[in-house]
Amino acid sequence: MKIGILISERGSNMTAIIEAVQKGQVPNSEVAVVISDKAGAEGLQKAKERNIETLVVARKRRTREEHDAEIVAELKKRNVELVCLAGYMRLLSRDFVRAFPDRILNIHPSLLPAFKGLDAQQQAIEYGVKFSGCTVHFVDEDLDHGAIVAQKMVEVRDDDTPETLAARILKHEHSLYVEAIAKILEGKIKIVGRRVVSVTN
Repeated sequence: MKIGILISERGSNMTAIIEAVQKGQVPNSEVAVVISDKAGAEGLQKAKERNIETLVVARKRRTREEHDAEIVAELKKRNVELVCLAGYMRLLSRDFVRAFPDRILNIHPSLLPAFKGLDAQQQAIEYGVKFSGCTVHFVDEDLDHGAIVAQKMVEVRDDDTPETLAARILKHEHSLYVEAIAKILEGKIKIVGRRVVSVTN
C-alpha cells in the first residue's frame, strides 16, 4: 500500500513512519510522497535524506478547497491509498476527506475527545488533569473527531510545562502511530460506527 504523508513543520512523526516502513515494521507498504504546505518545512529535507519524493503545495491565497484539490490530485497521481497527517497544521476540506474515506490518519497530543485543537498540552495543564497522552484517529469532517484507532496515556506532573509535557508525549507518538498504521495495513481493525474494533480471524 502506498502512503502519502502531509507535514507543515519538523516532521518527527513523518520520520518515524518512513523509517518504520523502510525497516519492514509496516508490512507491504511504501511512502510514495511527502507533501508540505510550507516550502521551509524542516521535514522536507529529512524526507529527501531518506530518498522519499517531496512536494510543496503552497496555499497561494487560494481557498481551502482549491488548495486541497491540488494535494488530492498529487496523491492520486501517485496511487496513494493511505494519507498520514504528521504535524500538518491545516484542517482538511470535506472534499479531501471524501476522496479518501476512512483512509486518512492523524495523531493528536491529547487523549481525545479531551483538548482538541491547538495547544493541547497547555489545555491539559490549565485544566488540571492528572493524565494526558496521544491519540491516533481517523480523520473526518470535524476537528479531531474521527474514530479512535489507538491511545497512549502519559502522566501530567505537578511541575510540567507545556514543553516538558509535549516532549514526554512525543516519545510515545512515534511508536503509537507506527503501530496503528501497521494494524490498518494488516487488516487487524475495522470501523463499526464510531468505534475501531479488532478483527479476529
